[in-house]
Amino acid sequence: MPSYPHRTTREDLRVPLPDGTELYARLWRPATDAPVPVVLEYSTGRLTDWTATEDARRHPWFAGHGHAAVRVDARGHGNSAGLPPTAASADLLVEDGAAVVRWLAGRPWCNGRIGLLGTGPAGALALRIAAHAPDTVRAVVTACPDGPHRLGGAVLAADGHTRATAHLADAARPPDPLYVGDDWRALWLARLDALEPPLADWLDAPAAPAPAAAVPTLAVAGWSDPSAAAVLALAERSTAATPVRAVLGPWPHGLPDELLPEALRWYDHWLRDVDTGAPAAPALRSWLGTRWSADDPWPSPGVRQVGYGLDGPLRAAGTASEDRWVRVRSPQHTGLNAGSYVPHGRPADRPPDQREEDGRSVCFDSRPLPEPLELHGSPALTLHPDPLSGGALVAARLCTVAPDGTSTLLTRGVLTLPADPVDPAAPDPVLALAPVGATVPPGHRLRLTLSSTYWPWLWPDADPDGFAVDPSRSTLTLPVHDPATSTDAAPFRSPTLPLPPPLHLTEPLTARPERVTVHDIGRREWRTELSPATDGTRTHPDGLVRAEHTVTAYRVLTATPLSAQARTDRTLRLERPALGWDITVHTRTELRCDATHLHAHTQLRAEEAGNVVFAKEWHQRIRRDGG
Repeated sequence: MPSYPHRTTREDLRVPLPDGTELYARLWRPATDAPVPVVLEYSTGRLTDWTATEDARRHPWFAGHGHAAVRVDARGHGNSAGLPPTAASADLLVEDGAAVVRWLAGRPWCNGRIGLLGTGPAGALALRIAAHAPDTVRAVVTACPDGPHRLGGAVLAADGHTRATAHLADAARPPDPLYVGDDWRALWLARLDALEPPLADWLDAPAAPAPAAAVPTLAVAGWSDPSAAAVLALAERSTAATPVRAVLGPWPHGLPDELLPEALRWYDHWLRDVDTGAPAAPALRSWLGTRWSADDPWPSPGVRQVGYGLDGPLRAAGTASEDRWVRVRSPQHTGLNAGSYVPHGRPADRPPDQREEDGRSVCFDSRPLPEPLELHGSPALTLHPDPLSGGALVAARLCTVAPDGTSTLLTRGVLTLPADPVDPAAPDPVLALAPVGATVPPGHRLRLTLSSTYWPWLWPDADPDGFAVDPSRSTLTLPVHDPATSTDAAPFRSPTLPLPPPLHLTEPLTARPERVTVHDIGRREWRTELSPATDGTRTHPDGLVRAEHTVTAYRVLTATPLSAQARTDRTLRLERPALGWDITVHTRTELRCDATHLHAHTQLRAEEAGNVVFAKEWHQRIRRDGG
């Protein structure tokens, strides 16, 4: 254990809710008689297995620096009692979180001040809880606060059903008898009976508003994470009364170790009245490919919006000058090299060389750049479409092309054109591309590509004819950053964290590739299969043996609209050999589409010692337009 200012203790406890439900919690705190502030991480993850390793690294570190660190399993998850909230009771997670905050604030070892910590969905939940209890919650650190289930009016195929399958499987895991005793089976069976697949509720929910901060907030994400836009939105809405400081870097999904000292500075300032200078930090610190930039305020006056016409600075090769319209009609497998929607740092997550994708798209190229070009912010593409292109899917990618022809993805965006006839006097539609922080070297070219499909990120359009645009009335607007208007920010450094508890990993003897694509030429079919590198069997120090196996598969016929299909299979097995406890949970989600709906077939099977104790199937028809 590294040396920290405080020795620490650890204990497991139960947090009572107003309705009598008890939530399972783990507490690390400094060995002191003086009351201290609390850093709370409240999540649907399972603290005794799923997050145990990460919890054991980070929470003792916060405790060693003077904060009580508490990790709580949400209602109906892990070893907590109660039933998992459904879509109709989703606000219960927030209400429970606020109740946990109030309970912790009343403990004799707490000084009454709470800071919230969360990643992904838990990061978004932390923002909502803070708004529910702003008098007690004094600070939030949110990392990658979730992403949308729709992009530009199109429905996500990537991540959506995979995440829904994992969500169902994780919620179907039983409480652990080592921690809850003989009540585990009754709690489990009640939990299983209450479960519903979440995908339809996710897609039917109205678009979430831009996140807002109710208390001082530190927001973190990687540029390639779908939450980067949410982090920038938080920074833009910073006020003197509710300051927000944001950091965007070259990280995968999650809270990187190198930002833990920034989180500690944030908590020390707002929870312990220590003047750490945290509020004086720049509004946004970001990695721009060659340097860390510090911009204050954000949006930065050093970023100017520069327009690139699609018939001038950017130009499509081979388009006849007398032809007003450029037709975009892509094969159905355009998008196979998109990479992961939520990057977790695995080698196969990153989009590879985009030349194959460029060849399936219409490309508009610039001349070689005479000097470096810093991009910092959110590009936008204003399109003038043919009126007959209503309802078409437009996928745009911005790449940088090296002198040797290598095409590297910078950012991308999606727009579904209005289905109804458009008033000629109405403004042209604008496609928002994801935020980007990058430096394009001199001698490289910018390349904007347009395609009418982007599978398997998005469910394809029913119309194979694509769309047409008028380049002379279409413009790409880029956020060009003047390096002279910002200062260089210091790089971040990882702290010395405790060693995680020993976890023995047994990898499969025949490990599957993380991502493999097969082209069946005879059938004109493309198949992609993904298997995360996290598969394998883990033996925990407390004797738990945990095994996971997940396979996600996509298929589409090159020239057949609406042939796209997706499937995810997930198997979880939990064993305690010393107790004779052996649980297996299987979930599967299969999806196909027609012009107006997604058709989902979901299966759940739970086994105890090889015997099926619960099985259920759901067939759902989900409107693509969310109506």
